[in-house]
Amino acid sequence: MAEGRRLFGTELRRRRNEAGLSLTQLAAKVHYSKGYLSKIETNRKPPPPELARLCDVALAAKGALTALVPAHLTGAPLPETQDDSEVWIMNLSADGSSWFRPMGRREAMAMGVGSAIGFGLGTAGLGATSGETTALAALHAHFDQFRRLGQTASPGVVLPALVAQTHTIQQLAGRATEHHRNDLLLLGARYAEYAGWMAQESGDDKAALWWTDRAVEMAEAGGDHDLAAYSLVRRALVTLYRDDARQTIELAQHAQSFPVPARIRGLAAQREAQGHALAGDRDACLRSLDEAQELLGRADAAPGPVLGTTNLPNPAKMVLGWCMFDMGRAREAAEVLDREVDLIPAEALRTRARYGIRRALAHATANEVDHACALTHELIGLIDVVSSATITLDVQRLRRTLARFRSQPAVREVSPLLDAALHAPTA
Repeated sequence: MAEGRRLFGTELRRRRNEAGLSLTQLAAKVHYSKGYLSKIETNRKPPPPELARLCDVALAAKGALTALVPAHLTGAPLPETQDDSEVWIMNLSADGSSWFRPMGRREAMAMGVGSAIGFGLGTAGLGATSGETTALAALHAHFDQFRRLGQTASPGVVLPALVAQTHTIQQLAGRATEHHRNDLLLLGARYAEYAGWMAQESGDDKAALWWTDRAVEMAEAGGDHDLAAYSLVRRALVTLYRDDARQTIELAQHAQSFPVPARIRGLAAQREAQGHALAGDRDACLRSLDEAQELLGRADAAPGPVLGTTNLPNPAKMVLGWCMFDMGRAREAAEVLDREVDLIPAEALRTRARYGIRRALAHATANEVDHACALTHELIGLIDVVSSATITLDVQRLRRTLARFRSQPAVREVSPLLDAALHAPTA
């Protein structure tokens, strides 16, 4: 990789000259300064992957420039998770900041009892089938409420009750009759999987992976072996946000090797496409997206809560816009995201913030700075409300991109708002 970065400047100059472009003309195409590009060509600065992808598109290099500066392909290991003798819960401080701490299972069980009583479920009489049916129906409804809350509140609001409810379900399953035990374990697995997502949103990948592992264990205990494949898709999301293309691709491909329902394979194909986009492989990206579209289009409705997002009318189309940006095709990305973001339900604040910021980023990179700033103004409030560590990564990229246009009035107006959002505590 280091050798490729050293060769990049020489190859960029050669291709620029062959295209008959001056440094000034190339700078206008990729929206980086002439002086910065000069330093790249003379190896006085290392080229970032994003610039390599933009230059690749501008010079029609068909991936040759991108290949010299790939996204992180180091395959650094994911953090090791704690064994299952401990449980990770979120603590909140008075100033709104948050952190995870390990908690013994006895304390977790006590939390679960409190949650059960708080929701009127209790633990007495759980041997009665009618009581179990009532509890199961209530817990299903509560899960839907948690997912809605996760769209409109910070992880710090959602996680404590979500964790307590997961342990409530474990207790109920331990006391339930055989008729309902598996149903409770499968629902508990979905609670645990969602806790993993909220943990990642809070910025703690280690806790996210711990909860994902617990979800797989509960699902398998309940007779569902498909969640093991989906857990690889979730792990690939962690590596995606670390810009690790190779691990993202490998994890997603592994998930597709399981004989699992079409929806899980479709979600895995989508994640693989995002990995290929990070690596600059346009053909592989589009092939994976076509496969994802086909699989998701014919997926049968599964019992229980739906895996993956429920707020995107056409997930594969939205991911196409996401991938186009990562491949340096900002204008094409903006066109796709303009269409798809407008279809997101108004109440899905987290989803609107996630794809809305990437939409603004695409417009800024395509030199449509005033429009990018106008979009950003609309999103600032959402960013504060959902307090997402993953969305913050794109907010940082947007701030850096707009900094290249710092003399423009719209940028001067929105920059303090972005700075404030970036320095707000992630809860």
